[in-house]
Amino acid sequence: MARTNPQLSVKKEKKEEAFAGISLRSFLTVVLVLCSILLLCGVLSYVIPQGSYERDAQGVILPESYRQGEVVGISPWRVLTAPVRVFASEDGITIIMISLFLLIMSGVFQLLEATGGVKIFISRIMEKLRGKSGPVICITVLLFMLFGSFFGMFEELVTLLPIMVVFMLSMGMDTMMGLGTCLLAACFGFSAAITNPFSVGLASQYMNVSPADGLWLRLLFFLLIYVSLCIFLLLYMRKIRRSPKHSLTYEEDLIKRSALELPVGEKDPAQQRIFRIYCGFFAVQGLALLAIASIRAISGLAIPILAASFLLSGLLAGKLVCGKLGEVLKQLWKGASAMLPAVLMIALASSVKLVMTESGILDPIMHKALTILEGKSPFLAILLIYALILFLQLFIGSASAKIVLVMPIVMPIATALGISPSLVILTYCMADGFSDAIIPTNPVLLIGLSMANVSYGKWVKWTWKLQLLVFALTVLILLFGVSVGY
Repeated sequence: MARTNPQLSVKKEKKEEAFAGISLRSFLTVVLVLCSILLLCGVLSYVIPQGSYERDAQGVILPESYRQGEVVGISPWRVLTAPVRVFASEDGITIIMISLFLLIMSGVFQLLEATGGVKIFISRIMEKLRGKSGPVICITVLLFMLFGSFFGMFEELVTLLPIMVVFMLSMGMDTMMGLGTCLLAACFGFSAAITNPFSVGLASQYMNVSPADGLWLRLLFFLLIYVSLCIFLLLYMRKIRRSPKHSLTYEEDLIKRSALELPVGEKDPAQQRIFRIYCGFFAVQGLALLAIASIRAISGLAIPILAASFLLSGLLAGKLVCGKLGEVLKQLWKGASAMLPAVLMIALASSVKLVMTESGILDPIMHKALTILEGKSPFLAILLIYALILFLQLFIGSASAKIVLVMPIVMPIATALGISPSLVILTYCMADGFSDAIIPTNPVLLIGLSMANVSYGKWVKWTWKLQLLVFALTVLILLFGVSVGY
């Protein structure tokens, strides 16, 4: 029989909500923050004069083409309806695909949990890794960071978050550790980019340089970030091992662990069959991730490919395990419906950019910031470029979109100040990525916290010191790069 811990006994009805739902408090907190930012953008349109740059056929800004107009505030109804209209905007297809992907992923993981696949799969791994928490954390972080750094994977890796949370809980750690080894590691890897095609690759194309230029400093920076994240997680592991109640998710994790009831050590033939089936399921997802990373022609279809892979292989695995298609569909619907609030949060986050664009204040804000760079020393200029991209990150999460927006203007100024393309690329990677793990307008962060049922407040409380450390490291690396003529 499955072993249980009497200390973790809770009401049965609470178990149903352990892994699926988004807490009302987390939902309302994020919605309030996003609505406030959205309204602020609307108010700014009555203060900041409109302006715009001309763009070529590819959407690239023409640096000398800026024209300023008058103050024309955006209509209040356009602000209020932005979360709906954003689905019909130029980013609408992407938003719809992300939303469908989230619903499908949530439904499939609910199916895996309901059919016992998660429990059995994790229990088998535990038998091999029991008592090796430190090495497991370091190896897991390295793998997630490498996928982000080399292949530009971040959103795709969120599919593994539920498994990582359950895995860390089963090893005596907590939900925050699951988020750290998956969400933080993927984000930090994407930011400490080595060959990331969506930042290093695209920016190199715009600057007519090789992605290999300046590789040595990017490698050094990756190593520093990896060591910093590992130390942060290992120190946290030691802290909660000494006193479990220091965990920010202590009470919630009691419910999650009681729901696990992992059958460690059991060799029942039925469980062996389930284990083999779900090994096949995860192998299919691994092959899909590998194909997306290695085949450039399909990299732009990452979300639909992963959604289809999860749905089809999940349906097949669920049918093989329980034999009843009706039960499989029921669990899929249960998991998908639990994630519907996340779709609203994604729409709110995406509508911020829509309001900024429609009100005509995005280009003026960027133009004003860029004029400040002229005549400054390289040390100050590189930090101002860093600050500019960090500011734009609040409104434009897409790495490629910001490259098209910023690089054609920043590069002439950087060149005049003696700042190399390699240093500008490194600056961009730093500013574009790390903030994704802290700003509330990032849909991937919202998805991750929702899936783990962790409030934004707890997340900030847990990561703010690490974020300050990373910010300090980025500034020091940039100043070092200027000083050595990188």
